[in-house]
Amino acid sequence: MTNFKEGLRSVKAFVFDVDGVLSSPLVYLHPSGDLMRSMNTKDGYALQHAVKRGYPIAIITGGNTESVGLRFRGLGITDIYMDSSYKLEDFNDFIFKYDIKPEEVLYMGDDLPDYEVMTRVGVPCCPADAVEEIKSVAHYISPFKGGAGCARDVIEQVLRLHGRWMDGESFTW
Repeated sequence: MTNFKEGLRSVKAFVFDVDGVLSSPLVYLHPSGDLMRSMNTKDGYALQHAVKRGYPIAIITGGNTESVGLRFRGLGITDIYMDSSYKLEDFNDFIFKYDIKPEEVLYMGDDLPDYEVMTRVGVPCCPADAVEEIKSVAHYISPFKGGAGCARDVIEQVLRLHGRWMDGESFTW
């Protein structure tokens, strides 16, 4: 790949981690034992917008709470891998399912469990507050932190480049 922007041209699918990417790294413990996460509505808009435009999207997370599944199913995402102990296996399942090459995937992760997948995809990205090991393999480091618009940042860049960001369906949920 020549540069990050050139790599975006080949993106056909997106994969995101949850904690530290689609949610703030800070989680609250509910008395029931569930983790409470904060998520950005602009990330949510971009995710559902990409789904409507036909981009396969996977969520791969080590977490396993019903609220995470509800949130992303509500945005139209059907490929949700929770309780993922080895993300590369779930990533391989996703690309096999859609017959997508690893180099056609934009993956955004923030911590060590994301490392192996990030070294295999075409466009590895991370939020501004990712750990150094992840920043070292990312082709793009968003200026936004996890849970603060980093997913919107990369999705919008891809859809704009593909001419699919501002169209007749852009103004609806």
